[in-house]
Amino acid sequence: QVQLVESGGGLVQAGGSLRLSCAASVRTFSNYAVGWFRQAPGQEREFVAAISWSGSNRAYADSVKGRFTISRDNAKNTVYLQMNSLKPEDTAVYYCASGSRLRRTAVAVTGSGLYDYWGQGTQVTVSS
Repeated sequence: QVQLVESGGGLVQAGGSLRLSCAASVRTFSNYAVGWFRQAPGQEREFVAAISWSGSNRAYADSVKGRFTISRDNAKNTVYLQMNSLKPEDTAVYYCASGSRLRRTAVAVTGSGLYDYWGQGTQVTVSS
């Protein structure tokens, strides 16, 4: 079982930046595609960004394109989400995810159905 741990959330003013990290409990995490999702109060969880196992392919939700960047450092077994120009509507709990069927997946997977490993989430709050 893969355990994922997110960190880096916090309170920031609109226009500010945060970098979220997702660390895995297994070294083989570097072989798996990863995604970031978020859930705001009273809303359904939504896709934010995804990256292929090698890092060569990435995908973003339209709402974060040009502001957020997903990356990975496979030597550190960590995936990052750099969030710039934050808006109050970005306020949510952010989750990283991967999946047993995503080993060596060459595409950035945007649907949540293939993700079966989830972290506990990290809160991001953007004040206006």
